[in-house]
Amino acid sequence: QKSKEGSMGGLLSNLFGEGTGGGAKRNQQNRVTPHDRAILDLKVQRDKLSQYQKRINGVLERETEVARELLRQNKRKEALLVLKKKKYQENLLEKSKASLQNIQEMVDSIEFAQMEQQVFRALEGGNKVLKDIHEEMSIEKVEQILADTEESIQYQKEIEELLGGSGWSAENDELVEAELNEIIQQAERDNATMPSVPMDELDNSPEVKAPQAQREKKALLAE
Repeated sequence: QKSKEGSMGGLLSNLFGEGTGGGAKRNQQNRVTPHDRAILDLKVQRDKLSQYQKRINGVLERETEVARELLRQNKRKEALLVLKKKKYQENLLEKSKASLQNIQEMVDSIEFAQMEQQVFRALEGGNKVLKDIHEEMSIEKVEQILADTEESIQYQKEIEELLGGSGWSAENDELVEAELNEIIQQAERDNATMPSVPMDELDNSPEVKAPQAQREKKALLAE
């Protein structure tokens, strides 16, 4: 009898005791840890940065073209401002890359538990930089500066305010001035290598010949 009761007790223990323990273990294994969440957030930020970089590269190229166009219009100040905005955007991209690299090193560290709060503060900062990058992806805004309109003047003020609050440095100024001078020098080199048209070809061109023929005809009629 006792043997039967012990056997039954063991069965019940297996069903309700150890079974419950096994379920708890499984739940614990399936629980998303702060480390898991940090890895996921890091991957999301990396994916966003990759998408944004592809899109903002087009904006950076267009800004260089706009700077060239402004120089052709003798608007050096506006061209310099556009290149400053471009440099600001490039700095944002570099800042985001450095932030992600720093977070990756903290996530991979065996001391993650001690740095958990620091990691999530860094992830919040990374999201803020990505938001700033996202706001810089409009080509239409870049082209506003080409027009002599109220919107163009307002856009220039926005750039100046943005740079003023971004920790803009004297080193950035030097880099932008160097880029502007390089664009000017490239334009001069391009003009110097353009083929010149001989004067005799100009004299024989239809545009020159037509008025000349009309003058000769008038002279004959006058005689």
